[in-house]
Amino acid sequence: MTRTNEDTWDLATSVGATATLVAAARAIATRDGVIDDPFAEPLVRAVGVDFMTRWASGDLSSTDVDSGGTSWGLAQMPAAMAARTRYFDQFFADAAAAGIRQAVILASGLDARAYRLDWPAGMTVYEIDQPAVVEFKTTTLAGLGAEPKVDRRAVAVDLRDDWPAALQAAGFDASQPSAWIAEGLYGYLPPEAQDRLLDAVTALSAPGSRLGSEAVPNTAGLDSEDNRERMRESTAKMREHGLDLDFTDLTFVGERNDVGEYLDARGWSSVGTPMGQLLSSNGFDAIPESEDDGPTMNGVTYFTSTRG
Repeated sequence: MTRTNEDTWDLATSVGATATLVAAARAIATRDGVIDDPFAEPLVRAVGVDFMTRWASGDLSSTDVDSGGTSWGLAQMPAAMAARTRYFDQFFADAAAAGIRQAVILASGLDARAYRLDWPAGMTVYEIDQPAVVEFKTTTLAGLGAEPKVDRRAVAVDLRDDWPAALQAAGFDASQPSAWIAEGLYGYLPPEAQDRLLDAVTALSAPGSRLGSEAVPNTAGLDSEDNRERMRESTAKMREHGLDLDFTDLTFVGERNDVGEYLDARGWSSVGTPMGQLLSSNGFDAIPESEDDGPTMNGVTYFTSTRG
C-alpha cells in the first residue's frame, strides 16, 4: 500500500516492518560477533514474521533471496547495520562523556540501547514511538526478564502528532543539553516532515546539544517509476520466500534538504561520514555499486551535529 501522511502500521507491516528487518540484521551481526545486541533476535521472534525470524536465526540465507547483479538486497544489511549501530552507540557514549544527561531516540522501534548500553548515573533516555510499538517492546523485554540500565521513559506518541509536548510532559528539560538520534527515520518521512522534525529538535535543544542523524540522499531527480520497477525485480525472491512487503511503497519522494546544511543554517555545526567511509573505518567491505540500482545504502551519510 502506498504511503500517505495518515497511514498506520505495526512492527509486522508497512514501514514498521523495516524496524523488524533491521533488528534481524543486528541479530546476524551479533551472531557474527561484530556487535552485541542480545535482544535483537528475541524481539524479531516476538514480532512473528516468519521470513524475518528465519533470516535472523540463520535458517534463511541472503543468498537464498538476493537477486544476482544488484547491490540492493539482504547481503549488505548485517555489515551496514553493524556499522550504523556502532556509530550511534559511540555517539551516545561521547555525549555522555561530555556531560549530557538526557537522550532522545526518535522513532525508537526495536532499539534496545536503554537495556544494553552502560549509561552514567543521572542519565535519562526518552524513547519516542507509536503507542503500539512502545507497548510491544516494553512488554516483550519485560517477559524476557530484561530491565533497563538507565532511567528509561517511553513516550508513546506518533511523530506526526504533538510529540514535543508529550516529551516535555515525560520530564524532558529543554533548558539542558540533550543528545538525540534519528536512526533509519528520515527516508520514511515526507521531505517537508523531515524539515519540521529538525525544526522541532532545534527548538528543544539547548546549547551544547547533539543530534546524530542517518541522512538519505535527495532522490527528486530520479525516475521514480523506473527505480520502483528495479527494486521490485531485486526483491522478487524475498516475496517468493514469504516476505509480503513492497519496499517501493515505503518511502516518500520529492526534493529533500541536505540534513547537515539544513541544521548548520539553524545554529548547528555538522560533521558528515558517508556510508562507505563508515564501513571502511569499521573493517567492513564496501557495498558494491551498480548503475542500474538507483539509491542504495551507499548514498547514506551519517551526521553528528552540535548546537552552538
